[in-house]
Amino acid sequence: MIKESINKLVNGIDLTFEESEYAMNEIMEGEATPAQFGAFVVALKLKGESIDEVAGMASSMRSKSLKVDIPGDDLLDTCGTGGDHSGTFNISTVSAFVASGAGAKVAKHGNRAMSGSSGSADVLEALGAQITLEPDKVKRCIQDAGFGFMFAQNFHPSMRFAASPRREIAIPTVFNILGPLTNPAGASNQMIGVSNPNVGELMANVLRRLGTKKAVIVHGKDGLDEITVSGDSILWILDDSGIIKMEISPEEFGFSRSPIENIKAKDSSESALIIRNILSGSEQGPSRDIVIMNSAVALFCLGIVPDIQNGIQESIRSIDSGEALNKLEKYVQLTKD
Repeated sequence: MIKESINKLVNGIDLTFEESEYAMNEIMEGEATPAQFGAFVVALKLKGESIDEVAGMASSMRSKSLKVDIPGDDLLDTCGTGGDHSGTFNISTVSAFVASGAGAKVAKHGNRAMSGSSGSADVLEALGAQITLEPDKVKRCIQDAGFGFMFAQNFHPSMRFAASPRREIAIPTVFNILGPLTNPAGASNQMIGVSNPNVGELMANVLRRLGTKKAVIVHGKDGLDEITVSGDSILWILDDSGIIKMEISPEEFGFSRSPIENIKAKDSSESALIIRNILSGSEQGPSRDIVIMNSAVALFCLGIVPDIQNGIQESIRSIDSGEALNKLEKYVQLTKD
């Protein structure tokens, strides 16, 4: 089947949802050769991924992942596609703890760094956490600490067939888009960062196709896959009424603009130090500002606050009260128990 799919793609023909799902099944089951995998993802990239193609592949990945069974529809995931090569500290990771300190239950799905200096898995290890947890242990972390981390390579064992050719291809492909779409806990509220603005609307439409309750896709116009403090950011908001696109700026929420250079970290150790400084209150500059903005949107996405401005206030309270730091410390301890 994947041979037929490759032939269609190189001729500029979109695959159906079912064709994409079937081709992905072949990849995930090790039936596709490395050459076929490479041809498939590169042909797909050159043609341009359609909504049904990405949704079909995500459906296959979801069906083959390990699951974290959390009842209810109030789970939040904060993640990004990566690929911005910005070298910033792990903004989405610390934003998740701030959101948790404001009442969110976060089921974060992530991996080691693919293109940046530090992925969410790397920095959580640097913060002292054990990241290779079984589903039941992740569930306990979410229920007791308001935060749990699902290490992608553990929860998607079938992805091992794609890992080596992905590294060899070494360019962003549909797999950068698929990661945020395949949360093993089935988080129905998602804040997803995209480094490529052309992916924003696609991501929102794919999530709608897959039945996501609410999502906010964000893109910093400076290239960050986060809401940025260096300039304006684009948001695609998905809810029951459809998809709305809007732009926000730091000034709207009382923050000053700051260059990306001021929020960089050379490795996971430095990123972990910045995170602890933010949560302890000793960091009062742009690193704190960007976390507050991203956490605010996460809280808005989850519906804990009615708008982003209220999310700003709740995020500030989460940090200043020590709740966000408490969530981090409790999570780290639970991973070791």
